[in-house]
Amino acid sequence: MRDYEELTAFLGEWGRFQSLVFFLLSASIIPNGFNGLSIVFLAGTPEHRCAVPPGANLSEEWRNASIPLELRGGHTEPSRCRRYRLAVLSNLSALGLRPGFDVQLAELEQEPCLDGWVYSRDVYHSTIVTEWNLVCDDDWKGPMSTSLFFVGVLLGSFISGQLSDKFGRKNVLFSTLAMQTIFSFVQIFSTSWEMFSVFFLLVGMGQISNYVAAFVLGTEILGKSIRLLFCTLGVCIFYAFGYMLLPLFAYFIRDWRMLLLALTLPGLLFIPLWWIIPESPRWLISRGRFQEAEDIIRKAAKINKVTAPEVIFDPSELQDLSSQRQQTYTILDLMRTRNILTITIMSVILWMIISVGYFGLSLDTPNLHGDVYVNCFLSAVIEVPAYVISWLLLRNLPRRYSMAAALFLGGCVLLFIQLVPSHVRALSILLVMLGKFGITSAFAMVYVYTAELYPTVVRNMGVGASSMASRLGSILSPYFAYLGAYDRFLPYILMGSLTVLSGILTLFLPESYGMPLPDTIEQMLLVKG
Repeated sequence: MRDYEELTAFLGEWGRFQSLVFFLLSASIIPNGFNGLSIVFLAGTPEHRCAVPPGANLSEEWRNASIPLELRGGHTEPSRCRRYRLAVLSNLSALGLRPGFDVQLAELEQEPCLDGWVYSRDVYHSTIVTEWNLVCDDDWKGPMSTSLFFVGVLLGSFISGQLSDKFGRKNVLFSTLAMQTIFSFVQIFSTSWEMFSVFFLLVGMGQISNYVAAFVLGTEILGKSIRLLFCTLGVCIFYAFGYMLLPLFAYFIRDWRMLLLALTLPGLLFIPLWWIIPESPRWLISRGRFQEAEDIIRKAAKINKVTAPEVIFDPSELQDLSSQRQQTYTILDLMRTRNILTITIMSVILWMIISVGYFGLSLDTPNLHGDVYVNCFLSAVIEVPAYVISWLLLRNLPRRYSMAAALFLGGCVLLFIQLVPSHVRALSILLVMLGKFGITSAFAMVYVYTAELYPTVVRNMGVGASSMASRLGSILSPYFAYLGAYDRFLPYILMGSLTVLSGILTLFLPESYGMPLPDTIEQMLLVKG
């Protein structure tokens, strides 16, 4: 009985066909980079203060003094959410009294922003925050939009695997790319925050589903030697390229609706790929569609300029793929033995913390010193060396020490940020980027490491459960960034502490580098951490 790899070995490992599939599937990940983190600019919060209506009976001096000062980030700045009561100011102005001389401002009664807000247009011309006044008592709505996007990602990761197994990798890839593009386009016409957020949730569902479909399709078509390259450098670096495009688009397009349109249109470029990217021959064989699988392989042979045998797939040789009944396993098997239960609990905690750190730092770029566009671009650029380093570490060094080192680096530098003097802004940005580098490297490595820890019979479920924990972490991450509005260093202290703890936790996991992959639960009993 020959397997699929052996039957298609005549194609070679890296021909024109494989390079085409590699680069086109990697390119389909680019929109995920800018759609996933576009909320950084769509929901950017500019400097703002209470509006004082032109009809208020105030002298110029009293109008300038109408906003109380408050201590924020070590500096005295005008309040964003309070003003002195206008009726009182109007009476004092009519009496000819002067603020600060005849009247002590600190003793005056204050009120909320009853006439709306005035927003600075230095950084953003318009965002969903300025459009629907998502500030002060409603400032929780910005992070909530981001969390709803990640709820969509959570729901999408639930269903994408089953849809892909039932309807095919290619069909799900293109239907979810269409879903992501269409709902992003509909978002442009949102008339309320609620409408925007509901469609953002649907965009999140499409985003993860097309990522998973492209990931699976690539691993099933490409050979063993190219597969690791595709899973790490391929999809990850093209995701980072998409992330790099986001601040470039946002810098030149400062209106949120026009920016969203610009980020949506590249989705149309993938329509012609329907006629180029093939379905997975492995999936077709598993559904008993041998002729379709053979046609794809013959076309691949033609592209690679190699001669295909007269019969590629003999149904009698491959019938075990569809007819063989194997023992079924459930999620409860992840808790059957002490070893698997311990690894599952540790993996869930590890994935959740890494996800909080990665998305928390990515979403926090507007709160950094300096230009938000430059900071976001640097945050994207630092991912490329992080993915390259993680690939090299995976190839050459033990897993748990590589992971722990990356997490210790990421966590420690985040904890050091609070010690940097406020005037040395470049150093604090450098430390944030180093922290992002460490956490991104760990994120890239944790996929491979987790897959190697679980036995074959429950590997998919183990990685799936860990991935679900990662989604929960991403849902929480906007609120870590949100804490920065109250205390500049609090997000870094929390994320740094959690990341260091996860690095310590990693050292207690078993080592998998150079070890044979466990196939059965019984083999897991021999694994010690």
